[in-house]
Amino acid sequence: MVNSMSRGSETVPGVSRRAFVGQAAAAAVGMAQRRDRPLNLVYVFADQLRRFSCGYAGDEFAYTPNLDRLARQSLDVRNAVPSTPVCAPYRASLLTGKYQSSTGMVINELRLSPEHECFGHALSKGGYDTAYIGKWHLWANQLGHHEETRNGFVPPGPYRLGFDQYWAAYNFNHTYHDAPYFRNTPHREIHKQYEPDSQTGMAIDYLKSRRGQSRPFALFLSWGPPHDAWDWSNCPSDFIERFRNVKIPLRPNYSDTPDPYADAWATPGPDYRSHVDQFQQAYYAMTADIDRALGRLLDAVREEGLENDTLLVFTSDHGEMFGSHGRRAKYIFYEEACRVPFLIRWPGRIRPGATDTLLSTPDIMPTLLGALGLPIPRAVEGADLSGNLLGRSTRGPEAIYMQGMGTTAAWQDGTEWRALRDRQFTYATYRRDRSELLFDNLADPYQMKNLAAGRSHFAKLSHYRVQLQRWMKEHNDLFESCTWYRGRWTNDRNITNTAMGVRQDLAALGRIVRRTDREIENESQR
Repeated sequence: MVNSMSRGSETVPGVSRRAFVGQAAAAAVGMAQRRDRPLNLVYVFADQLRRFSCGYAGDEFAYTPNLDRLARQSLDVRNAVPSTPVCAPYRASLLTGKYQSSTGMVINELRLSPEHECFGHALSKGGYDTAYIGKWHLWANQLGHHEETRNGFVPPGPYRLGFDQYWAAYNFNHTYHDAPYFRNTPHREIHKQYEPDSQTGMAIDYLKSRRGQSRPFALFLSWGPPHDAWDWSNCPSDFIERFRNVKIPLRPNYSDTPDPYADAWATPGPDYRSHVDQFQQAYYAMTADIDRALGRLLDAVREEGLENDTLLVFTSDHGEMFGSHGRRAKYIFYEEACRVPFLIRWPGRIRPGATDTLLSTPDIMPTLLGALGLPIPRAVEGADLSGNLLGRSTRGPEAIYMQGMGTTAAWQDGTEWRALRDRQFTYATYRRDRSELLFDNLADPYQMKNLAAGRSHFAKLSHYRVQLQRWMKEHNDLFESCTWYRGRWTNDRNITNTAMGVRQDLAALGRIVRRTDREIENESQR
């Protein structure tokens, strides 16, 4: 009998999970010891940029020359899929290496517990200076009121999850002109340029500040665009005229009939069709601006002499539907929402090209730590796939597992789903009525034919049902309704429990909040 390793989204014949991760980590440590200089990390991610809207991925309407240049220098991970394609759950998974049910981030606008051993902690323990610039989205425990300082300012301490050296961030903002940010006090500073341009300027200044320093660094740069709002007043002025009159076609799976499983955020309004063309134009203008910002950053990395000593990643948290399948926004297993760009560059070490390796959000942290030669926290649920990306191994996941535990940001029932995606098929099921969907993404890239309705794929459906149920059992994912978690896992939108039992010290949190409120009050009186 062949032994196998199950990692949620993978089964590797003949190798236990612990052995697989250990072998990859050991190889990475050996590689790190052979380097003459420490390896830095620059992790850049946009918000709501789908793979299909990038020039290098084939979109003729995208203006992304710098992203295309980076793609030629990088390994393109073509099957990068967020385990939960929505903002806060993605960020929680990225920084913990865990799935949505294990972070407790059931919906947006919850406060993550700092009890996890996170990416920033692992980097700091490994001797790295950490820096975080941009959108955070793991602090505020209130739906809306994002403009309030108490929701935007993340106080120094445990809720920055190990990013303790350099901080220029805001919990949530999608108004990109004169946008705010905070450093280590509740003094509200304002971006004088379009937000990504200013944020990139700060990132470049940070790179310059590393001159003469021997310690490696890890810089995370989180851009807000091309997330809506998509009115012209929220767009970069330099690219408005380039796209204002461009007719960008909708995908063939566009539908004016709303998806009955969509929540209020995902349901197109009655006049959506009359606005979607302009929404796409604004989206592409925003994408062109972050492309320009990326070019500035790439040039700075080269000019500072850091290119060969820096592992650089460009990606996104999730995509955008734009009416496909009768949906807008994200938080769904369809390709438009869950296929994201993931380019990884390390000159001389990672061979440029493309890979079909399946990479899910919880895999990112252990994979990058493995490439850096750093220990991986034991509670991490993703797999170290650095061997795959570095060309040392062809083993990898057989499937990516995805969770939709509720609505986008409200405690409402009826939209919950679970799914898995392998290199060819997507299988999904809804909790409401246990309906199933099965798509052949190679033969049917727009997912317009549900194969679950026919008898010819009964064996494959049975296989995927077993796979999904096994994964859910391993991760204690009970597939409950959204509101079930509210009273069991949260207190005033603070996460107090998870499928794996991670708690939050609400008394300690209360002291932090009270101290922060006093600082905010003192700042307002100046």
